[in-house]
Amino acid sequence: MSRVLAVMSDLFFAAKINDEAKKLGMTAVFVKDKAVALEQLKTHPALVIFDLNCVSADPLGLIEAMKRDPETAAIPTVGFVSHVQTDVKQKAQQAGCGTALARSVFAQNLRSILEGSFGR
Repeated sequence: MSRVLAVMSDLFFAAKINDEAKKLGMTAVFVKDKAVALEQLKTHPALVIFDLNCVSADPLGLIEAMKRDPETAAIPTVGFVSHVQTDVKQKAQQAGCGTALARSVFAQNLRSILEGSFGR
């Protein structure tokens, strides 16, 4: 069974992700702390989702650390943020986030993101 690691503290999005993952036969693990996220990365999830506003997890620093580590660098990443925070989206992509989206785009495309078909 595929696992998704979601780094976030937003309960609304956590519920959406969990529900959609279950429909697809996936397991979702939610963390909001950088140290816990780094430990969870060692389990090689199929995808890591970042709420780029989750301050407690330092998402940009976590993405950089993840992409520097040869063991976790290839794990696909998707981040989401408010549509007005274009600077945060740009910083996330510079840090190595594979895809950085506005919250609304993320929510509308959640199924295809989890399936790995978004943007193909």
